[in-house]
Amino acid sequence: MFRIIMIIILVLSIQGCNIEVQKIKDFESDGCTLFPDNSSILKSDWCDCCFEHDIAYWQGGTEDERLKADETLRDCVKEKSGNENLANVIYKGVRSGGSPYFYNWYRWGYGWGYGWGYDRKYKKLTVKEKKEVENKLKEYFSRNIVHPCS
Repeated sequence: MFRIIMIIILVLSIQGCNIEVQKIKDFESDGCTLFPDNSSILKSDWCDCCFEHDIAYWQGGTEDERLKADETLRDCVKEKSGNENLANVIYKGVRSGGSPYFYNWYRWGYGWGYGWGYDRKYKKLTVKEKKEVENKLKEYFSRNIVHPCS
């Protein structure tokens, strides 16, 4: 029994150390995840709104930052499409499906790992993490990747 307890303590301490060295993954965007990027009927395109929203979701942060990102997406889609109902549908979708508590590829903070010992949820980014985010975005834009909205 003592050995089991010692193993559990060792695993917990190793997991705690991993939190400090965790790095953000390279930035990726697919435009408007699980939703159309544009409308040939409305002759409008709101994919750039989703791309900016992906940057916010990839890096994560506080609950207030997520709300602001979702509201900015809604407002941008409304401006680009001229359709308030469409903007509200997208807003409700990201509010209900983008929680950091859902382990999916489009959740809040998706650039960070998830699982035991890595869950960021609504954790404020440190100065060091913000610098890492900035560097990863510079790297992304310097690679001349085909933009998901092109």
